[in-house]
Order: sequence, then C-alpha cells, then structure tokens
Amino acid sequence: MNKKSVLSILALAPAVASHSYAESPGNNAGNQTDNRPNIILFMVDDMGWQDTSLPFWNQQTKYNRLYETPNMERLAKQGMMFTQAYANSISSPSRCSLMTGTNAARHRVTNWTLQKDKPTDRKSNLLETPEWNYNGISQVPGTNNTFVGTSFVQILKDNGYHTIHCGKAHFGSIDTPGEDPHHWGFEVNIAGHAAGGLASYLGEQNYGHDKNGNPISLMSVPGLEKYWGTDTFVTEALTQEAIKALDKAKKYNQPFYLYMAHYAIHVPLDKDMRFYDKYKKKGMTDHEAAYASLIEGMDKSLGDLMDWLEKNGEADNTIIIFMSDNGGLAAEPYWRDGQIHTQNYPLNSGKGSLYEGGIREPMIVSWKGTVTPGSRCNNYLLIEDFYPTILEMAGVRKYKTIQPIDGVSFMPLLTQTGNPSKGRNLYWNMPNNWGNDGPGINFNCAVRSGDWKLIYYYADGKKELFNIPEDIGEQHDLSQQHPDIVKRLSKQLGNYLRKVDAQRPIQKATGKPCLWPDE
Repeated sequence: MNKKSVLSILALAPAVASHSYAESPGNNAGNQTDNRPNIILFMVDDMGWQDTSLPFWNQQTKYNRLYETPNMERLAKQGMMFTQAYANSISSPSRCSLMTGTNAARHRVTNWTLQKDKPTDRKSNLLETPEWNYNGISQVPGTNNTFVGTSFVQILKDNGYHTIHCGKAHFGSIDTPGEDPHHWGFEVNIAGHAAGGLASYLGEQNYGHDKNGNPISLMSVPGLEKYWGTDTFVTEALTQEAIKALDKAKKYNQPFYLYMAHYAIHVPLDKDMRFYDKYKKKGMTDHEAAYASLIEGMDKSLGDLMDWLEKNGEADNTIIIFMSDNGGLAAEPYWRDGQIHTQNYPLNSGKGSLYEGGIREPMIVSWKGTVTPGSRCNNYLLIEDFYPTILEMAGVRKYKTIQPIDGVSFMPLLTQTGNPSKGRNLYWNMPNNWGNDGPGINFNCAVRSGDWKLIYYYADGKKELFNIPEDIGEQHDLSQQHPDIVKRLSKQLGNYLRKVDAQRPIQKATGKPCLWPDE
C-alpha cells in the first residue's frame, strides 16, 4: 500500500468519527444484576426463502412440503416472521453490511473475499471490474482495499455484553486485521476465519485436514480438532461448542450476544447421515437429499439452542433473530412443464442475482413480551438495519462510529408501533462478475421503492421494472408501460449511488465507466 493511500484513509477517519446517537445505559458497572436481554443472531449461509417447511409466502409451496424445519416453525410460533427481509446477493457484502451498518454500495465489498490483494471476479470480455474492497472490512486503517468501520459487536462488548462468535466469519481477507472475529469485539471465536465456505462438513475428513493435521485448502475449518476422525457433522460440532460457550456465559453476571453463523447450507453438499435416508425415502435424488439433510441439520441446531435457553431459564430473556446472508444457490435449474424451476421458486434466480431469489431471505424474530407470538410483518428491511436494531435491543442508545450508518432500526416493526419502511428505498450495487451465470446476475444495481423494483444493467443500459406484490416471480417487465416510474427510480438510484461514492464497472472498449442509471 502506498503512503498516499494510507494518508487518505487516516484523513477520512476523524471526519466521520463524530457519528453518534442517543443515550446508552453503559455497562451497568456495580449493578448486582444486568437484566438486559441476551441476543442470539442465528445466521444461515446460502439459505433460500423456500429452503424450509415454514411458508414465507401467502401459500405453501412444493418446497415447503418437501423440507422439514420444525424448529423454524417453533420459533415462528413464538415470534414474528418477516416476509420481505432482504440481504445482498453474495455472502461478503451481506456480512460486511451486518457488521458495519453500511450499505454495500458504500463499503464497496461487493463480491466475496478470501486472499489478500486477490480479487475474486471472473474475467469479462466487455467490462472491467472497478477497484472494489477485495480485502474486506477492517476495524483499523492501514490496509489497502478495505472499508474501515466500527463493529456493533465491539459496542456491545464495551457496554457489558459477553460476545461469542461461532462458525463462519468472512469479514476480511487472509492476513488482514478483519479476518479475526476477536478484532471485531468477539471475546470468544469458534471456527471463524477468513474463508466463506468449507472444505468438508465431515468429521471423518477432519473438516478438510489431512491425516497429519494440515489444511487441504484455504476453506478447511479451523479449531474443531476434538471432533476429527468422528462421525460428527460440522453443524453439530459447532452447535456443541456454542452450547459449551453458553454454559460458560451463564456463569457471568452479564448478558450475552451469540453470533451463531453456520457454514450450512453452503456447498459442498455432504450428506448429513442423521437425516439423509429420510429424504431418500421421499424419492429425492442423492443431490436433493443431501441438500435437504443440510437444511434439517441446521434446523436441529436452532432447536438445540432453544432447548438450552429453556433448560437454563434464559428463554424469557433472550432475543433470537433468524436470518440468511443471501438467496439459495440456484446454479442447477431443472425443467418441468416446459419451464425452468429452481429451489427458490416462485422467486426468480438465486445467489448472486438481484432478482428476489438472490436477495429475499427467511427471517424470524422471537422476543417474549415485546414481539407478538405468531405474527407476520410484510414490510421490507435490509441487512444493514440489524446494526442499529440490535444495539437498540441491548439498550445501547449512544455510541460513536467511524463510519456513517445506513441501517434503520426495525424496532417499530417488532413492536408494531410504526413503519420505518414507509417512504424508504432499499439499494443494491453489484458492479462485479461473481463467477456464476444466471438471470439477474453480475454487473447490475437495483432499487426497491414501495411496491416497485427497478434493476439496471451496467453493460447495456437495460432496465427492468417489476411490481413485486403483484409479480413476486418477476416475470413481467413493466418498464415500457410505466416510463415515468422508470425515470423516477433511475434518478433516485443514480443519486444514491453518487451520494455514497459507489463504483461502476468500466467499458473495456472505451476505458470509461459505465453510465449511471439516470444518464
């Protein structure tokens, strides 16, 4: 990194360090009892809106009947389902937005990260990817191609919470400060590192280590050596370790925050033999049954944590948030009745896409005494909203960050006292070539405004307009019928992208950036 880049980052930090909010209860030093709620954020990897027996639509679908997730159903009975919860279309952008509270267009981690100074984009014949933040996010300046921000976890820790990370991190590239969850305010880190996937789910394969204990790839899961050589699936190993951490946390006179971030249901599709045969007997292929077994293994983990809370008298004082980081992988569609269907149907496309299949996620919040049991919320929100919401849940109302916060608290939705979604736009920017092909994937940006959603393609300037409530599958482009709405949303999207200093791909033929949506 050159001196000029370092100085520019250092110069930026003081300019935004004054970003602060209302009052905080502090860390309750000297109090006999800290009754603030425990918080569990249960994050699933690559879980589609349809990868559950719990219908998030107005009707049950084939996939809801195929999969079995009784503990998601159990959680929904205790809390509120969100039918329009959104993330980004790829893991790293979502997780970086979660940790910093900023939109991906602003933090510029717009594709997945892994190795330092090595972008992960696939080459394109037409467009050049901009110089995005392929080293991820960091809590300190000094590393090129990173976004520097204050983590809400650090703020929780500073305000008296015991903080536990378990599973997938994927915040910063290898050998950058952001790779280690400890640096983000987690006092405990179980198996979290720079990689966003895993080499193996199988204890028999040492979760991706050879017989001498050496990792076979950058995706080998660290820190679970005690389970090597056993038949313990990694989902179960992480759950057992999380429960041990909770047993320890129970002894402390402070609330806890557990980030239960499963590697499931990311590829590889290893068979969780606890559930695999059941799905084979349903007539599924090996591939389908393995996928279903990953889903139910994840659901069992949720149930085990809920059981722990009940057995330890913590259920009434613990908030559980269930979420996925992006849509389900839909790289292998199949034909039926002359049409292509994927595991995200009726949503269009999947992971990597700005169609609903890539960004709409299953989300549930349970909070006894605050959230109405068995309720549903049809208003939309975006993953950066978790940052101010979780801090508000914890009673932390005054804090300083070195980055602007784009997220908006959805507490009024939980308490049914207001609607922060009303009049608010949601924005996405994907100026990258992720690596897979499919509908709505690569080199695009989008805005959701009320019922309307506009997608803009950088390569050719194409625009698509959908009325989401009326056309959840985004099969009917209405851009020709409503040029006035296209013009309005194009202007709003263009203005927002400029405001947050977002990036655009570059036309290889001319060397110039692609046009903004409103140009």
